[in-house]
Amino acid sequence: MELPYQTKYVIKPRRRPFRLRLRDRIRRTYQYDTAYWRLAIAGPWGAGIFAFILAAMGMPTGFGVAFDILVFLFLGTLAHFILCHIAAFLLTLLGVPGPRLYYGSLLFNIAAVYLIFYQEDQSVLISSIVTGILTVSGIAGGLIFAVLASRQVRFRTKFTISSVLVLMLLAAALWPEQAQSDMEVSADSDVIIEELTAADPSLAGSYEVHHFTYGSGKDYWQPEFGEQSDYITESVDASAYIKKWDRLRTKYWGFNEKSLPVNGRVWMPEGSGSFPLVLIVHGNHLMEDYSDDGYAYLGNLLASRGFIAVSVDENFLNYSVWTGIPDNDMKVRAWMLLKHLQQIGAFAGDAESPFYQKVNFDKIAMIGHSRGGQAVAMAADYKRWFGSDPGLDGLEQYQIQAVAAIAPTDKKVDGNLTELENINYLTLQGARDGDVSDFDGERQYVRTSFTSSSGDEEYYFKAALYIGDANHSQFNTGWGRHDVSYPKGILLNRQGLLTPAEQRQIAKVYISAFLEAALHGKEQYTPLFVDSRQALDWLPETSYFNRFESSSMTAWTRFDEDANRITLPEGGTAEGEEVIWREEEAKNRRNTGKGTKGIMLERRESSDEVSTYTLDWEQGAPQPAGGIGILSFAMADRSYELNKPAKSSAEDITPEPMEIEIELETMDGVAVSLPLSQFMVLQPLPETRFTLHPWLDLHLSDGKYKQPTESVFQTFQLDLNAFSEADSRFKPEAGIGRLSFHLYNGMGRVMIADIGVYE
Repeated sequence: MELPYQTKYVIKPRRRPFRLRLRDRIRRTYQYDTAYWRLAIAGPWGAGIFAFILAAMGMPTGFGVAFDILVFLFLGTLAHFILCHIAAFLLTLLGVPGPRLYYGSLLFNIAAVYLIFYQEDQSVLISSIVTGILTVSGIAGGLIFAVLASRQVRFRTKFTISSVLVLMLLAAALWPEQAQSDMEVSADSDVIIEELTAADPSLAGSYEVHHFTYGSGKDYWQPEFGEQSDYITESVDASAYIKKWDRLRTKYWGFNEKSLPVNGRVWMPEGSGSFPLVLIVHGNHLMEDYSDDGYAYLGNLLASRGFIAVSVDENFLNYSVWTGIPDNDMKVRAWMLLKHLQQIGAFAGDAESPFYQKVNFDKIAMIGHSRGGQAVAMAADYKRWFGSDPGLDGLEQYQIQAVAAIAPTDKKVDGNLTELENINYLTLQGARDGDVSDFDGERQYVRTSFTSSSGDEEYYFKAALYIGDANHSQFNTGWGRHDVSYPKGILLNRQGLLTPAEQRQIAKVYISAFLEAALHGKEQYTPLFVDSRQALDWLPETSYFNRFESSSMTAWTRFDEDANRITLPEGGTAEGEEVIWREEEAKNRRNTGKGTKGIMLERRESSDEVSTYTLDWEQGAPQPAGGIGILSFAMADRSYELNKPAKSSAEDITPEPMEIEIELETMDGVAVSLPLSQFMVLQPLPETRFTLHPWLDLHLSDGKYKQPTESVFQTFQLDLNAFSEADSRFKPEAGIGRLSFHLYNGMGRVMIADIGVYE
């Protein structure tokens, strides 16, 4: 039987037009974005908005932090909404499955965070890492929020998750902070540390304080210099120095470089008589975040103690994200201080002014912070930059007797650096300064010199204080705790920092005592600058490194005299035995010279051998007219440079510390050796972790923070009575012929500078 042959035909359905298929795909854009995923968007949105808030705080407009944050919140949220939907649409066109609106939120978060951090630090790697951390945090936070907000999740589960989160937050908030530095005072010292007989200089004095302002009368942003200004001043023309002044800066301030305002906040003691004048000036901060009111704590204190204090407004010279910074700003900062002196001089001649017959222009001090710290030194050394300025005639009547620089910069201006002569000088620096991370004030200290002081000549001194747990910004009440503007500032480590009140207490103690000694002649405060242990009741607990020298010191050697390590001034010679010794320049954290040399002494092995460095004068070392009473030298412990990481855990053994003895021999051959710790312990230098992670220290800001320690000098003053008490035959009046430094026990490295004596 034959079967009929059949042919099967398959008719393919007609393909729908691309336009219709695209329309259907677009209609399904949000089909996977369920209520859960829409709630989870809160996480990426929050991470992105967090970055926007940081950007707002780092890009102030002048209308206030709250306004800036609200504007950035609105713009960020609007951008998030628009770009999320655009991204979801594009993902739909590409056929990407899943919750596309949520994916768009993630993409927005990644792009926003990366761009915000990249424009701040210009590091692809760091920006990528921060973006990854915030993105993961946002994802986790959003998913948890979606679970907690879901009606389908049991209450017990929500309660458990919430409890764990609360406990984690409490643990993080209550975790104790530990200071990175601890005050070290020799517990086995044979010398009793005497407290100062003077009263605490940080306490208010007996004068009532009159506070007022002077200004242009036209300041829109700070009414106290505008319509509320008590006294009106004429503007000054800085166009001879400033050649680049942005138009937006003019629109913001209402003036340009040809009409800079002379604005000041004044704290004046009430009472009869004339008072020393103190000008205080801020440094470079964000222009729209005004800095001049951040030193009111100093102004009030100083006025109560008999000083006229003026905080100078130079905000218009500061950096702005929107307008940059004027050229030559460093020079103009100093120039403006001199114009303020002239303005106050004019006020002092006006019977209608509160300055009338109140100012002692023979006793002027200047206090500066950051770039202001360099500006005050330049103003005191004004002839180096402004000697030919016809607008500054008559400055000789204003006698600047004292300069205090808080964490100053020290850059060349017109190829010159400051060189102060016969001016009292003080500098303060925090070891955890994340802005000016080098102790540039020590460079200014080195370049401050005195002519020989004898007979009726005036007495001057210079002092430096290095503070273990102090940073840069907390010396100003308005600068916050971060030394770098946001968003990068959030990467700095704040754990263990002194509190703002503690850090400003140090400033009050030292600056007030400095001015009391320099301008009021209260010499009882001078020991504070030699040894901070004498005022521990006034100071917060941290490590302090004092450096001091006065015009009454007779120098033996500074090691700057020549390139021969063997020769010393006044016919002296030097030699080393069982020690590596060399003269070299002192360096800062970034390996830049500090402008002075010292002698490096090094023991590379622990042994029973004693390493000795000796200075010898056959005819006797130089001495003051009244004889030798105190031996003084500066020393820095650089043993940290020898403590390299061990190759294995078996070698990870803390080396025995090196000990030091000081031997003096008189010209009649009597030698006495005493341990240095009998007078003061040589403190190990602070090791600072600037950022949240050691890796960031190495890479953030092009490796600015990679060196955790800076070599800083500490002054030792040894009373020769202690040597006489150890051996009654030791008579300093016979003259000193030999000084020896004996190093023994462990390995170590020290640098010594500025050896000299006092009566």
